[in-house]
Amino acid sequence: MLDRSLEAVVELAKGGLDVRVVVVFGTHKLETVSYLTRYAETFQMVFVYQDESFEPGLDGAIRSALPMTRGPVALVLPDIVVTGADTAGVLLAAVRRTEVSGWSVVATEERDPDTLQQMGALAVAEAGGVVTVAAAADKPTDPSGFNAFWGMVAVTEDEAHRLPDVVGRGVASPLAGAVALMVEGIVNYNTVAG
Repeated sequence: MLDRSLEAVVELAKGGLDVRVVVVFGTHKLETVSYLTRYAETFQMVFVYQDESFEPGLDGAIRSALPMTRGPVALVLPDIVVTGADTAGVLLAAVRRTEVSGWSVVATEERDPDTLQQMGALAVAEAGGVVTVAAAADKPTDPSGFNAFWGMVAVTEDEAHRLPDVVGRGVASPLAGAVALMVEGIVNYNTVAG
């Protein structure tokens, strides 16, 4: 599963980009740290222990990682796998699309309310051949009005400080206005349905 979630990151490195993967871990993830050594010659890796003072959840993990980032930043979660045609190049396309609005997402259409309540839900619309995010909420209690969810997020260096807000509670999502690259499917191996 970890190898599949990193396929798009490997493609970034193969495409000539200088890629740094920041791995946030706790003591329960030491085997994962060991497993990742297989990528040592593919891209640079930085390991940072999650600072619990930043909150114990995903937003705290992102805050722990941000000081180690530079350039465009992509949020790629180890339990999320993008499926369908040309999935390897979709993250590179998302990184390139950050120049449009500062943000872009790799997303898939979804109408099931139970799934939307477990994911980073999006309301997306197409205009002039470009799909953009009109609204976003992480794990919304009321999923009405959402028709997709994200699997990866890319952001410019200038906007990266707002990345924890993508998964934060009680804050406005910075994904409104983001360009959405739609893919065939996204599997979350950490959910009941995944």
